[in-house]
Amino acid sequence: MSRIQLPASIEAAPAAARPLLEGVRKTLGSVPNLFRLTANSPEALEGYLGLNAALSKGSLGAQTRERIALAVAQVNGCDYCLSAHSFVAKNLAKLDDAEIAANRAGGSSDPTADAAVRFAAKIVEARGQVSEADVAAVKMAGYSEAELVEIVAHVALNTLTNYLNEVFETPIDFPVVSAQAA
Repeated sequence: MSRIQLPASIEAAPAAARPLLEGVRKTLGSVPNLFRLTANSPEALEGYLGLNAALSKGSLGAQTRERIALAVAQVNGCDYCLSAHSFVAKNLAKLDDAEIAANRAGGSSDPTADAAVRFAAKIVEARGQVSEADVAAVKMAGYSEAELVEIVAHVALNTLTNYLNEVFETPIDFPVVSAQAA
């Protein structure tokens, strides 16, 4: 059970959040609990959706974005996000089970993606205090400075949802994956 209200429907959400939740429903076909919970603050929901939409237009592909999300959720111990992103990674980004496991372990079987995932995990583990060598390793893998900024932005975006779900104990509405099972 969530520690704060989880609007039972779009109509039960704050009025300013309703059009945003309708957009989520149109995009995803349903409104996952994370979005319903975040709708308690229409401004927070708008901010999350806005950053997510902007980053989806960036240089990092969907598979890399999902890999980063899995690594960040694992480091942060967020079962909700691990469950959601494992589902998305497998069914939409078409990552296999071995790759999802590698991502959760902070790496990838793809050498280029491996640098991004390792960097993302390091950012979380070091709370942003990465070394020059950490930055250089991602650059040497071929990532541009714009892509490095996007990696950091994805870490921040995913950390936001990890924290929302952990603080408020969002009920998991995806096939359950546990951080402790890694």
